[in-house]
Amino acid sequence: METNVKSSPHSVKQWQLSGTDYDPQQVRSLRSGTRFSTWTPLNNRTSNLQLFEERMNLVLHWYDLWTDRQRKHLLHSLLTRCTKSQLKYCRDLLIETVPVTQVDFTAVLPRFLSLYVMSFLSPRDLCSAAQVSWHWRVLAEQDCLWAGRCITRGWFLPYTPGERESGAWKNHYVSCVSTLDWLTPREAAEQYGTLNLQSTGMTEEEEERRKERRIRQMIRDKLQEEKRQSMRTRRAWGSYAKPEGARGGSTETGRLSSGRTFSSWPSLSWPPRTVGSPSLWSSLDRGQPMTAAQSLARVQASSPSSERQSKASAALSSFTSRPALPHTVSPIHLTTPALLLLISNRIPAYELVLSGVKAGVVVVLYDHRGTLSALLTQVERAISGQRAQRLGLLAPGGTEEIHLLHSSSLSERTLLTSKHREFWEKLGGWVAPTEEGGGIDIFTPLAASASGVSLIQALSTLTGLEVQAPMGLATGSFQNILSEWSDGSVGTGLLNQQPAAPALQFVCESALQGWCRQAQWMDEALEELRGCLGTQLQRLSLQARGRALGHFLCEKICLEDLCVSEDLNEALTEGLAALTRQEETRPLEFLAIFLTKWKKEGEECSGGGKWRNKGADDFSSTPHSSQKCVGLIPELPQTALDWRGAAARELHHSECLYLGRLGAVLKVYQEPLTAALNSNRAILSYADIQIVLSPVTQILELNRVFQTDLEARLQQWGAEQCVGDVLVKLCSKLRVYTNYLNNYTTALRTIDKCRETKPPFRAFLKRADRTLATHMLSLQELLLCPVWRIQEYVTLLQALSFHTHTGHPDHTHLSSALNTLLRFREFIQKLKRNSERDRLMEETQQMIQGCPNLREGNRQLIITQDAALLRSPDEQIPDSLRTYEQVSDVGLFLFNDALVLTRRNVHHTAFTLAHQSTHTFLASVALASLAVREITHTHYVCHAFVLEGPCRSWICATERGEEREHFLSVLRSAINSALTGHQ
Repeated sequence: METNVKSSPHSVKQWQLSGTDYDPQQVRSLRSGTRFSTWTPLNNRTSNLQLFEERMNLVLHWYDLWTDRQRKHLLHSLLTRCTKSQLKYCRDLLIETVPVTQVDFTAVLPRFLSLYVMSFLSPRDLCSAAQVSWHWRVLAEQDCLWAGRCITRGWFLPYTPGERESGAWKNHYVSCVSTLDWLTPREAAEQYGTLNLQSTGMTEEEEERRKERRIRQMIRDKLQEEKRQSMRTRRAWGSYAKPEGARGGSTETGRLSSGRTFSSWPSLSWPPRTVGSPSLWSSLDRGQPMTAAQSLARVQASSPSSERQSKASAALSSFTSRPALPHTVSPIHLTTPALLLLISNRIPAYELVLSGVKAGVVVVLYDHRGTLSALLTQVERAISGQRAQRLGLLAPGGTEEIHLLHSSSLSERTLLTSKHREFWEKLGGWVAPTEEGGGIDIFTPLAASASGVSLIQALSTLTGLEVQAPMGLATGSFQNILSEWSDGSVGTGLLNQQPAAPALQFVCESALQGWCRQAQWMDEALEELRGCLGTQLQRLSLQARGRALGHFLCEKICLEDLCVSEDLNEALTEGLAALTRQEETRPLEFLAIFLTKWKKEGEECSGGGKWRNKGADDFSSTPHSSQKCVGLIPELPQTALDWRGAAARELHHSECLYLGRLGAVLKVYQEPLTAALNSNRAILSYADIQIVLSPVTQILELNRVFQTDLEARLQQWGAEQCVGDVLVKLCSKLRVYTNYLNNYTTALRTIDKCRETKPPFRAFLKRADRTLATHMLSLQELLLCPVWRIQEYVTLLQALSFHTHTGHPDHTHLSSALNTLLRFREFIQKLKRNSERDRLMEETQQMIQGCPNLREGNRQLIITQDAALLRSPDEQIPDSLRTYEQVSDVGLFLFNDALVLTRRNVHHTAFTLAHQSTHTFLASVALASLAVREITHTHYVCHAFVLEGPCRSWICATERGEEREHFLSVLRSAINSALTGHQ
């Protein structure tokens, strides 16, 4: 059985060889003469050819029975086994069998070669080529073929084509050619004459017709331009201010007799007032935008003629029936120069200011990490060649300088440098002159110090404009903006205008008051909003994102309803404080009786002085003699000659509030914790209590003595009274504040650790924090009060020193105390900068995975930027025709000495719009060996640039052009600084 299996072929092979002359005996006889195969005899040529023919016929028979897919598979297998000579034979055979007679060169040649071939065609031939196929039409309508033909003839495109718009230059060429005046030889001879006969000129009728045609074309172009401009400056739907009539006011509703409501005017460049009817812009002064139809109605209604009134009603009816014509009333003809407001994004809760900006104010929200040239370009783009009536500047700063940018502070010393001088000369040239009401309003209290006033005068001399600034006679957050302002020439305030009048030209009163008083706390809420809504608004610009967040927060907290009068705030605070001290079953009746008594006591006091003094007295909650100090101080006359007394009084009043907050730390926190410790029910250990609260006790004892001495001086206030020696005494004991600041970080860490590890302390903080006794502040916020108080001391002391004559006996002591406090403020600012730098470096180190140690030397993080990493498939293609493909998303972390590149991965959360980004270290390049090159904007790439290092280069692109300009300007500045330091 085994012999039969071995001597006969497999059953499948027998079936495959059916119909052949297979003979096992013959195979055994030819086995010795075969090679590579037992089926192919080599010695017998006849048998070899016969067997080959039979096999080939069999394979062809199978080939005829196979499907198309099987045939292609067989051909592919055969061709892959062929040698080069065999492949060449197949190629020649195919060429003979299927000759190539026609081929589309645009499908064979590269794209740039096809465009180069088409560049030799005439415009008419290009139009004909566009009719061949869709592919030819795309090539024949490329801007690179038509832009040169238009530019050489002076036909410039009046707008920038969109990213996905094609054929813009071709359409412009066709429209220009179609509007040309073609003249036949006879018409040309009549128009210009011939060599023998000069032209006799056009007839009067032809000249009139030609003029009419030119005027119609000018009107048509003007309407198209105004329509395009209005669409570019259109504000987002629903972003207009609510009319006051919706809140019960007596303003107009903005509705016509037909019942249709006007939409707000889309441009932000409407001015707050015009020459003519004084009520024309009354709604804009209240923060309500006015429509074009309303403005036209008021202009026409100011005319006593009945004919003009009828024309106005007819015009309004046309506006109602045709609301889709935004160019009917052009802002060019009705506007005066608008107000310009520069806002730094370093300002806390700047979104609230953006949401309260009045109509007619052009806002420029700039990044404080940029450069002066970038800021100047941003302002120039915002005003669009127009001239501003007044310039407002809201940036962080103090009484001596303005922190305009991260790397550029404006002071009396830096104003005359070349970059600052050029910046302010150009910026001042875009503002109306002083004779026309132009000027500069700086929201920083520069008028509170001699250096600040010198800066104001130097800036006024440089720009030729009137410069105003707050006098700094109010403490807390940004409340100095709500106080008196200087007149731009000397340090006295403007008594003929209400406080904060310059600022109210730019921002609505309710929004300004709410922001000035609650900026620090609102910024915390906005930080949460930026984190929650930032992912959904990341594609918007910085200004649009700020407006959206500001409007959202204002609507949620109803800021306008919270801004009540100061007297009402104090009365309600007193009533709630009295209610907490007593157990009342009917709290509303108790509050009604209390407020009635409060009102009667206020009416009995002359000038309302007791109203404020009583409120400040009880609100401060200052222990011992400080509880009655405010009521014993005589009222000081608020005249231009007594600003020194006003500053001294504000110093004492703010000191009472400061002591009240420090006293709350002892009364609400230290006494209960110590009592619990003594009763063997300890919430905190004795060591923790000493670390957290002991320094506050020392500061409280020091400032109680200072407040008592200051109160004694103010009770006998006069023109020759001195308070400088009291301040010098306080400054001689600033070692207490130094110890407090050195222990401040340790105290915060102790509070956080105890709150996490000790549940009784966590419950105690939950009961004690943000109550009426703690002035609605937490323990950590109360511990920050000494840091804020030092800045208030400097501001008020500068105001005192500035308004004290050099011959006054108090001037020497005030100058000495001021110098001491200035040095101490520098010490605090250095601590804050170091803490902020360490925090940013720690967060960056944790954010980047696999990153080497970043905490080396004096390294600081300057800016971060998200971008896309690109790659070009062929570097030999010209830049204008080169295409790019995105490789990955990258993050650019710019430090003062290096640039770190990371691979950014975006992870989206399921069923939500939120996403997170993770960074993995990619490369780092020293700034001294880094070069930057911009890539020209084309149809294939935009907002791209090249970072060239010593070993390799990276092609990156940002989403918006502003991001690229800002990042490259900061990067070049950092490279220049690194090269200068390296040399």
